[in-house]
Amino acid sequence: MIELLRIRRSIRKYTQKTIDKKTLDVLLESLLRSPSSRDIKPCNFIIVDNKDMLKMLSNSKEHGSKFLQGAALGIVVCADSTKSDVWIEDASIASILVQMVAESLGLGSCWIQIRNRKHTAGETAEKYIQSLLKIPEHIKILSIISIGYPDEIKKPLAKSGLDYNEIKYNLYSDDAP
Repeated sequence: MIELLRIRRSIRKYTQKTIDKKTLDVLLESLLRSPSSRDIKPCNFIIVDNKDMLKMLSNSKEHGSKFLQGAALGIVVCADSTKSDVWIEDASIASILVQMVAESLGLGSCWIQIRNRKHTAGETAEKYIQSLLKIPEHIKILSIISIGYPDEIKKPLAKSGLDYNEIKYNLYSDDAP
């Protein structure tokens, strides 16, 4: 797992190669096996592979979602906010796990933040997507995960670039060893 974390990078350029059913099934299984607080499982996942729909979803935010139109698929990660008070955490876990599984399968991915983002000055990204995909209001959208075969190569981040000052021991203090 640490090797996957070392090489995983956010990929925003994809080839036109489609994802076969066997690979897609593994991605879907990873979503459904994602841990959930108190095993409530409030998450829902909308798998979008229709190119026209991906293009519309790529316009869901003012910035940072255009590349979705080039992906083989987008996974809209949402959750029933009436089922769990920690739906954000549960949906976040599912989002990152599917990205790690995608990496293990030779796929690239990128998290597109939807929660608390704007579509336009007068409409949230969430409202735009709820309308587009006919999602009820109580189903909240955390993210869209773009997935496809990478058409760009990014070097892994060097271990020397990690900021170990972010780690504290026993107390929050600037006196960490």
